[in-house]
This record gives sequence, C-alpha cells and structure tokens, in this order.
Amino acid sequence: MSTPSDRRPTRRRVLRGAGVAMALPWLEATAARGGAGEPPMRALFVMNNLGVLPGPFFPRETGPGYALSPLLEPLAARRDDFTVVSGLSHPGVRGGHSTENCFLTAARGPTQSGFRNTISLDQFAAAAIGDLTRFPSLNLGVNVDKANRSLAWTRDGVLVPVEDRPSRVFERLFLAGPPAEVARRRRSLAERGSILDAVIDETRRVARSVGHADRRQLDRYATGLREAERRLHAEGAWEDRPRPVPPRAAPQDVTDRTLVFAGYESMLAMAGLALETDSTRLVTLLVDAFATPPFRLDGERLTLDDYHNLSHHGQAADRVAQLLEADRRQMTLLGGLLDALADRRAGDGRLLDRTIVLFGSNMGDSNTHDNTNLPILLAGGGFRHGRHLAFDAFDNAPLSNLFLSVLGRLGVEAEAFGSSTGPLAGLD
Repeated sequence: MSTPSDRRPTRRRVLRGAGVAMALPWLEATAARGGAGEPPMRALFVMNNLGVLPGPFFPRETGPGYALSPLLEPLAARRDDFTVVSGLSHPGVRGGHSTENCFLTAARGPTQSGFRNTISLDQFAAAAIGDLTRFPSLNLGVNVDKANRSLAWTRDGVLVPVEDRPSRVFERLFLAGPPAEVARRRRSLAERGSILDAVIDETRRVARSVGHADRRQLDRYATGLREAERRLHAEGAWEDRPRPVPPRAAPQDVTDRTLVFAGYESMLAMAGLALETDSTRLVTLLVDAFATPPFRLDGERLTLDDYHNLSHHGQAADRVAQLLEADRRQMTLLGGLLDALADRRAGDGRLLDRTIVLFGSNMGDSNTHDNTNLPILLAGGGFRHGRHLAFDAFDNAPLSNLFLSVLGRLGVEAEAFGSSTGPLAGLD
C-alpha cells in the first residue's frame, strides 16, 4: 500500500503528468489517428550536397506563367503545388563544399579557424513541437559520410547522426521490439532520470555560491537541463502508447552505393511513412553525392566518374549529359513523393497541403564551387504555389527568410532564424 509520502506531487510526477497532458490532445487531433480538428503541419527538408545544374533548373521567366525548365518537366503534373525560388543564399556562408553542414543552420564562416556550427532549422522546430510526436525529428541520409556530415545540428553545434538504413527506420517507426527490449528502454529512461535529477540538484547547489557571471552561465546550462527533462518524460509517455500499424511491408536496405537513386527513393518512402503516420513532423534527408562513387544511371551503365568529379564537368558535353540525366532522376523521385503525399488524406484535405517539402542544396554551381543563387524548390504546406519567385541573382536575399516563413507555417514562434531579416517576401 502507498504511504502518504509516496503520493506527494513531486516534480517528476508533475512533469510526467504534464507531458502526457500536452501530448494526448495533439495525438487525438491528428488525421493519421482518425481524430477531429485541423491536421498538424509537417516538414521534410531534402538536400543534395552537389546540387543540380543551374541552367537547366531555373526557369527563364518569373511569376505564375513561367515555362517549365528542363529539370522541372518531371514535376509538370504538380506545378500548382510547388514554387521555384531563385536568388537565395546564406550571407557569409562561403567556401565551396565546406558549406554542406550549414544548409539548415546558416552558420557563417565554415572555413574559418575555430568554426562551430549552430542549431539547424529542424532541431529549432523540434524544440517547440518535437514532444508532440514519438520522435521529435528523423535525420535520414543516402551514402552519407556519417562522421562528418549531417543536416541536423543541436543548439550547441553538435552533429546529429544520420540514419542510412531504411530497414532500421522502419523498425523504429513500427516495431516496439520484444518485451525484454521494451523493459531495457524503460530501465534506461529511469536511469537517465536519476542522473538528471542529481545534475539538476548539483547545479542549483553550485549556483548559490558563485558570482553573477557564473550564475548566468549556469542558468543557460539549467535551461538545457530542463529541455532534456521535458523530453525524457515525453519519451516515457510514448513508451506506454502502441506504435502505428505499418501500411506496407518492411523495405530492403540498399547497400550498393552505386545505386544512389534506389537508396534515395527508399529513404523518401520512409520519410513519407513517418510523416503520414504522424510518428514525427520533422524529417531531414541528406543525399551525400560528394561521397558517392561512380553510380548507375540505369541498368548496368555507370557514370564516367564519381559524383563529385562528375560535378566538376568543365562544360564537357558527355559529363554534362550524365549530370543532366542524374538531375532529372532526382526531380522524378521528388515528383513521386509529391504524388504520394497528394494521394494521401489529412483530415478533409491532402497530406501534401499539410506537409512542407523543401528541396535544395548548399551549392549554387558545384562546377565552380559557387555558394550563391542556390537551387530551391518549395512544395506543399498550404503556401501559394505555381510560381517562379525570383530575387536578385547577384545580391541574394537570405535563405533564412524562407526558413522563418517555414517556422511560421509550422506554428513555431520565432522573431528570427540564422541570418533572416524577416519572412520571405512574396511567398504568401
């Protein structure tokens, strides 16, 4: 029998109750679980770190009546569901391929001594809405050099590891595991909670005996501890809820790195499943073309060189032709994803209208190591689409302005992000 002291409303019990209370109304409102109310907004950020050929990508005309460029033709059926944006880049983010980890962070000076990355767009949003789903975010990749590259970075500028096996993503989304594994996760949560309690208590003790400057530093540290504690209790609450039923069979991993587009397609499918089942509302997908060897365009036909060296084509006709074929494959896969999202329902509308899809690259032109005028395509999410939104090709607008608009559509309050000067003009 419980004693009165066992029933006292300790901080940990109150937080656990609050975590459940915050999560359940959102869960019951999601279309994926059949509830009433407006379906939540989701986002998928896709980046190829060698980009696309700029000439065939950007339309020549601007506004709503533009003619589709060669690389946009595979998306013709969805032209009213996406916007092409030119004239965007990250101020102060220069240095060729070294900018790849800054695409979602906008951190300046990646080639400078002592450079440290900043928080990425997905993790910034996850801090606000991540507790509402089983996984605050998913960070996926194809052919990624996992020790050095990622789209996702923490508030302290630490790399969030990429998951590059579709089968493992599927298991995380849909399989709770055997009882012994569930019990192990529960023990781990309890142990982490005990350690966190001890650290919080020690932080408070030290704060009573230090000066004003050190106390400010400890206050910032305590803020991070509170975020960790909140997430810990959210994890505990989600352990008590069943995972969704998988709508399809588990995928096979693509282990052959030359089959980069097969891996790309499989990871796009996993991203779609995660968003469709509301397992998370934030997904990143990095296609590490830089680390991709000579790859297969179709059947047994290999490219003339690895993806990186191929991108330095020097206007050689045969290399440009292979890159153009690869870029069309990328756009065809993106079109397939948009079709799938448009075919699925979210409440009374399409899942595409509740999913922001952002495709782009840190490279405006890999052939010349140019980091300006980045190729950006924004789809879904309820934005007004069907246009080529053009900014100055030489004096670019900050890409972070688009990021700020995305945060607003996700319901994340932010006055600024990265190098933003305000929401992107003309988008709404």
